[in-house]
Amino acid sequence: MKIDFEKIFIETEALMRGHFILSSGKHSDTYFQCAKVLQYPKYLNLFAQELYKKFEKLNFDKVISPAIGGIVLGTEVGRRFDKRTIFCERESGKMSLRRGFSIERGEKILIIEDVLSTGGSIKEVINLITILGGEVIGVGVVVDRSIEPVMVHKNFHSLCSLKASIFDKSHIPEHLKNVEPIKPGSNIL
Repeated sequence: MKIDFEKIFIETEALMRGHFILSSGKHSDTYFQCAKVLQYPKYLNLFAQELYKKFEKLNFDKVISPAIGGIVLGTEVGRRFDKRTIFCERESGKMSLRRGFSIERGEKILIIEDVLSTGGSIKEVINLITILGGEVIGVGVVVDRSIEPVMVHKNFHSLCSLKASIFDKSHIPEHLKNVEPIKPGSNIL
């Protein structure tokens, strides 16, 4: 059975239309608030199971997610694999491990995130893992909303692709210029 992800996002009011500022600082007329859909156990379970199937043949040590969007999903994916699950968060504007989390040299890491837009957060996590001596073995997301293909990892899987217009602050389309932008994400610019 093919999963109608867009229908699920609309049903849970996770697919929003308006004028939004993304965590990258870019603007969009569409926002995917995965937290709104992941609050429902049936969808959290569905998405985690689908990501589990994408990576079930891999051998890895930990699951990591960028805070805050990927934490719930990453934890559920980690539970399915019976693997430790950690998350990174911004400290002074940079992704870092806090709360006693660590990555040991040679550990194989699976990254789980909710949404891919520009790939910036995922690339920061990959860089952090590399600096700490870990090895990224795959990246999984629920929604790929990039307007152009973003290469974050050779073993990248998204459950769905829902395209949205993304633009720079200096190139706001006429229909949005008088609409006050909101920033529904978790990062502070």
